[in-house]
Amino acid sequence: MADETKIPQDQAEDYQPDLLTLEDEDGNEITFEVIDALDHKGVHYLAVVEYVEDEEDLDEDAQLVILRVGTDAEGEYLDVVDDDETLMEVGALFEQRLSDSFDIG
Repeated sequence: MADETKIPQDQAEDYQPDLLTLEDEDGNEITFEVIDALDHKGVHYLAVVEYVEDEEDLDEDAQLVILRVGTDAEGEYLDVVDDDETLMEVGALFEQRLSDSFDIG
């Protein structure tokens, strides 16, 4: 998925990305930008891409990452979607929703 965002020029100055920083299994911190969210079959999902501050550093092959929002006794947590069928379903929903704003190919 490419990450070419179409933000109207008059809104570009006011745009503040929704960022979250996660730690991978190797202890490296990675900052992601939340580009969409949806509920599917009673579960909340986030669509995120790795965040880059400078547009010139955008990766045309940036990968969409889908995270499931869960809750436990300690509060909310994020988890990768590991069920292939669910990933395909939710991925298709995000692709449909994001196709007007991003160059998906």
